[in-house]
Amino acid sequence: MKTEVIRITKENLQETCSLAAKLIRQGELVAFPTETVYGLGGDALNKEASQKIYAAKGRPSDNPLIAHIADMDMFDDICDEIPKEARMLAKEFWPGPLTMILRKKDIVPKETTGGLDTVAVRMPDNQVALELIRQSGTPIAAPSANTSGRPSPTSAEHVYEDLNGRIPMILDGGDVIIGIESTIIDLSGKVPTILRPGYITPRDIERLIGPIRSEKSVQSLKDGQAPKAPGMKYRHYAPKAELILVSGERAAVVEKINNLAAEQKEKGINVAILCTDESTGEFPGVYVRSLGSRNIEEEIASNLFSALREFDETDAQVIYSECFEGDEFCDAIMNRLLKAAAHRVIKA
Repeated sequence: MKTEVIRITKENLQETCSLAAKLIRQGELVAFPTETVYGLGGDALNKEASQKIYAAKGRPSDNPLIAHIADMDMFDDICDEIPKEARMLAKEFWPGPLTMILRKKDIVPKETTGGLDTVAVRMPDNQVALELIRQSGTPIAAPSANTSGRPSPTSAEHVYEDLNGRIPMILDGGDVIIGIESTIIDLSGKVPTILRPGYITPRDIERLIGPIRSEKSVQSLKDGQAPKAPGMKYRHYAPKAELILVSGERAAVVEKINNLAAEQKEKGINVAILCTDESTGEFPGVYVRSLGSRNIEEEIASNLFSALREFDETDAQVIYSECFEGDEFCDAIMNRLLKAAAHRVIKA
C-alpha cells in the first residue's frame, strides 16, 4: 500500500479533508493531527475499520479506542445515560484535551470499545481534525498514530516513520501543540475517576463537578481484566534503548546519573541523558537531550515524545532521565515517562 502524505494549508483544507473523509466512509484509515498527538482514524461505527486500526498499529484488541466527535449531536448519538457532569465538562473543556468514558449505545461496536459496554469520547481542538470528522459524517475512532508501544507521534514525520505502507493517507498539519494525550475521566460509574492524567488536571475538573478519584487511587488491573481506557494495561511510549528514571534532589540526581553513566561506559555500553535546560551542561561525555526549561512544563510535555524518538536515531543502549515533580501537569508528564521506562526508577 502506498501512503500519501498531504500537507494541509488554509487553501486546501476543505478539498483535502473531503478526500480523506471519502476514505473514512469507505472503511479505510487516515492519520490526522489533533492538539495532543496525531491520531490514526477510522469510522468508529464500522467494526471492520476498528479492526484495521488494531492491525495497523499492532495494538491488542482489548485496548479501547477513543471516538472523536465534532459536535454535541454526535455525543448524544453514541452515548447512553449522559450525566449532567459530562455536559458540564463538555461545555467547559470541549473542544479540548479531555476524554470522557460513558455508557455506549448499541450503534457503537464492541470492536471500537475493546469489548466493553462503555465508550471513550472527546472533541479535539484542531481545525483539521474537526473538519475531517464533519465531512466524514461519523465519529472517528483514533488512537495515537504510531505502532503499538512506540512513543506517540507529534508530527506527520513520526507517523510516516511508523505507518508508511500500512495506511493510505496522512494529513500533515504540522507539529502538535500539547504533545501528550488527553486526560481521561471515567463517568460511567458512581464516582468520577481519572484513568489517565493529561493537560486538563484533576483540580480543573473538581472545580466544576466536585470530588473525583485520581489514577493514583485506582488499583492495578487484575489478570484477565479489560482496561477501560487506552494506556492502562500495556507498555507505552518506549524508545528502543532501556530507559531508567532517577529521582531525588536535582544536584543528587545529576551526580547519580553521572556515576551510573561512567559505570556503563566502562562496560562499553552507550549512554544518553534526558534532562532539562537547567542541567544540560552537567553531563559531560554523553549524548544529552533537553526537554526545555523545568519552569515551562508545557514545553517539556510538547518535546517529550519527539525526544524519545530521537534517541532511536543514536547508538544509545541505556537512557537515564531526570524526574519531574511539581503540579498536576507534572503528574501527566511523569505518567508517560514511567510507562516508557516500565516503571524503572532509581533513587539518587
